[in-house]
Amino acid sequence: MLIFLDLETTGRENDDKICSIAIVYKDEYKYELINEAKKISAEASSIHHITNEAIQDSPKLLESEIGYFLQKHNLDEHTIVSHNIPFIIEKLLQSGITWRGDMIDTFKVTKHLIPECEFFSLQFLRYELKLYREEKELSLIYGIKDALVAHNALDDAFVVKLLYNYLHTLVDEKKMKELSFENVLLEKFSFGKYKGRYIEEICNNDTSYARWLLQSATDIDEDIKYSINYYLEG
Repeated sequence: MLIFLDLETTGRENDDKICSIAIVYKDEYKYELINEAKKISAEASSIHHITNEAIQDSPKLLESEIGYFLQKHNLDEHTIVSHNIPFIIEKLLQSGITWRGDMIDTFKVTKHLIPECEFFSLQFLRYELKLYREEKELSLIYGIKDALVAHNALDDAFVVKLLYNYLHTLVDEKKMKELSFENVLLEKFSFGKYKGRYIEEICNNDTSYARWLLQSATDIDEDIKYSINYYLEG
């Protein structure tokens, strides 16, 4: 069974916790607010609009309906599908769930299969790949009346499902599982002073900058590091 999952957190720090979570599976869905005794920052509330007052009577993940569901289905034959799976799995672990089933990372798979995309955030892909065209039909299937909005765990879980469906037209499920954990050789920088420039070009012409990124930058993802190392080594 495929379990499309998204969540929102109390903030952006490593010790921030889940404050909402949603799953979409088969023809059903679940959404819950979660209280892991961690205060939601004002910055986080400004993004997902969940307040501390809203979660004050909510359960911990392990005591929630979704928590019970994930524990019951924490088996090899079940697969969590999320956008940025390492982050999702880390947050589940912080709440007491060590996922043992399979995983598909739509973020990583998209980077492999559609490298020409300028960005790979879920909302960018929603519009770049025109996934929004399928939202009305999906909403009717699941009985969702309102339009999908960004940074709502349930709505984002539906977009993950639409993105999975799109990627599945390119490769099968088995290949997606493989690509989810393979490094991606990126062509261009998506940030910084060389945004939009080819990584290989910068590694050849501004080697000091490339090496500085590897040694000093703490917030670049593993695929940027992999690509820089690849081009530096020739």
